[in-house]
Amino acid sequence: MAARRAGRFTTALAVLLAGGALAGTALVGAAAPASGAPGAEQIAPGVEYREFDLAAAHGTVRVHVIGVDLDDKDVRVGLLHPDAVAARGTVSRLATAQGALAGVNGDFFDITETQHPGVAATGASVGPEIADGRALKAAVPRGQRFGPALPPGTTTEDVLGVGTDRRARLDRLTLSGTVTTPEGQVKLGGFNQYALPVGSVGAYTSDWGPVSRARTVCGTDTERGAPCSKDTYEVTVRDGRVTRTAGAPGSGAVPDGTTVLVGREAGAQRLRALSVGEAVRVEHRVTAVSGVPYAFAVGGFPVLRGGAAVSGLDGATAAVRTAVGVADGGHRLLLLALDGASAYRSGLTLAEVAAALRDLGASDGFNLDGGGSSTLVAREPGATKVTVRNHPSDGAERAVANGVGVFSGA
Repeated sequence: MAARRAGRFTTALAVLLAGGALAGTALVGAAAPASGAPGAEQIAPGVEYREFDLAAAHGTVRVHVIGVDLDDKDVRVGLLHPDAVAARGTVSRLATAQGALAGVNGDFFDITETQHPGVAATGASVGPEIADGRALKAAVPRGQRFGPALPPGTTTEDVLGVGTDRRARLDRLTLSGTVTTPEGQVKLGGFNQYALPVGSVGAYTSDWGPVSRARTVCGTDTERGAPCSKDTYEVTVRDGRVTRTAGAPGSGAVPDGTTVLVGREAGAQRLRALSVGEAVRVEHRVTAVSGVPYAFAVGGFPVLRGGAAVSGLDGATAAVRTAVGVADGGHRLLLLALDGASAYRSGLTLAEVAAALRDLGASDGFNLDGGGSSTLVAREPGATKVTVRNHPSDGAERAVANGVGVFSGA
């Protein structure tokens, strides 16, 4: 089975190379793998690397692809991430630290806060994260995201995930939760995310990290750069009791077993009613709309569904991109990153990304962060750590919020 699916990757790529099936483009011949050997380079059983040149509408681009056979029981895909949600690291550092064979950068993230002087960027991702079956965070409001405009019908809750059944899917992860106090119950509006909905209460755990929570009350649901709210409150809960209150979001690591509640506007008013020593119960979970339990999930947005491009995709703006394709009914993944070297920086439009993934055999496709973030790493044969296979357009790797890692027990 593994050999057959690996063969499908090579066959699909050969068809693309031979035919230039991507509408409006032509291939400029296949570049040899970094090893110099013809054909695909096997990183490990069930994991292959290829690169090739594609003449797209805005110029020639170089495409780097990792093919992953999820039917190989020694292979798994997981989230590359730093020690905290509000932190960043380069893809190569994250992959090497976690023992990954290969990987690409992941979701868009809170990269700058120039519109909020004195407020530090958190580095936290836009969408949900699941690592090793555990939810680390939920999605920020749509108006608070970074990255290109979302296609119609998509949301910040969209994810690419691999279920506990080892099949890859596109899905949505939603937050549900409550804060129960002596005065009643409050719906939870956020979980370890850099921006809270207006009027809500968010929960922050030890996974958030030591970075200041000041950014969480800035902007609005429709305008990321709107001023920070002045109506805020923070409550620390441990062992079911309020242990501390404060008039503004704080900073510093959240100890294990402790939850910090941050409220803005109406949410702040509800938290102000609490006093030290009062009983509070916080419950939260992040679940898939499909009901599938996920071992891994990362945010971004769909560009291909059921073999057809998502409606409303930008077909004019080209950029260096990173994307993931789901093939063979979720049994195979294609991790794709464009090269950011000056000769190839013209890039692809989102519509072209969808077409390229389809021509590589994917039925579903998911766009990740691009530009200076686009990075693909893989181990050289015999190496113990990964190397960067594309050329990041910044001239060096950018520290990112997370990534998609490929692991093998072989």
